[in-house]
Amino acid sequence: MMTPELPTQIVSAESRTFWQELWDYRYLLRNLVARDLKVRYKHSIFGILWSLLNPLLIMAVFTVVFSKFRAGGLYAFPIFVLVGIMPWNTFSGSLIGGTHSILNNAPLIKKVYFPRIILPTTIVLSNLVNFLIMLVILIVLLFYFGIGLTIHALWIPVILLAQILFTLGLVYFLSAAQVYFRDIGQILDVGILAAFFLTPVFYPLEDFCRTTLLGITFDPARVMRWLNPMASIIDAYRTVLWGHLVVANCGTADHIKVYAPPTGMGADFILRTMLTCLLVLLLGFLFFRRVEGRFAEEL
Repeated sequence: MMTPELPTQIVSAESRTFWQELWDYRYLLRNLVARDLKVRYKHSIFGILWSLLNPLLIMAVFTVVFSKFRAGGLYAFPIFVLVGIMPWNTFSGSLIGGTHSILNNAPLIKKVYFPRIILPTTIVLSNLVNFLIMLVILIVLLFYFGIGLTIHALWIPVILLAQILFTLGLVYFLSAAQVYFRDIGQILDVGILAAFFLTPVFYPLEDFCRTTLLGITFDPARVMRWLNPMASIIDAYRTVLWGHLVVANCGTADHIKVYAPPTGMGADFILRTMLTCLLVLLLGFLFFRRVEGRFAEEL
């Protein structure tokens, strides 16, 4: 494995502020992102093309399997699925790789000082590169299926920012916690599998009607958006790229869902999802900074 290039002048953590250090080590971050991408596709026949092939193959499988179980189907179902797979693959890949980033780089941490938070950040950024590559293919497919790009696609940077903030917050917390609790990796595998089915990757939130449980009537879709930021994020991508469903007579024999073109997001997305993602990032960052001082000792 290649050793990333480090700055020749090593300074102590006390000699400068944290943010100054991050800026000084920006080239290390860039080199680590490049190394992660190279190592990930090393000895692979298709190389980085797998970042395109993987979601496209999953899209094909999901289209064949799940379209058979949906009465009436969904408009441009392959696009519907792909818009869900892309952010989910980026999120889950970042979570798994980022959680192990500190343990996997234990020898480097013991040998030289650098801001440790660079390691989990590297994994998130390298997965982001794959996401951006796939986004180009998605845009081409949007035109192929007759949807195209609308003015509402300008929401993509906002939605992507929310996704990055949420992912970084979780990765910072999990990568730091795993140094002290090694069972987190196993728990994460089960958690991601459960979260996959609780996130609208291959089904629309409009499938859920208001329901009553223990005498309490609630909207499952609204609850999912509040409790699962990734559900809100994926639903937002679909709304501005694929479109949305207009539901009438939900839960009755006359229940209908009609496709509607892409539209913009409401203020509730900013107030609900963005603020939640910022809070997750802040908590994850503070936890990481609090415990990182003992990483070398625990490793």
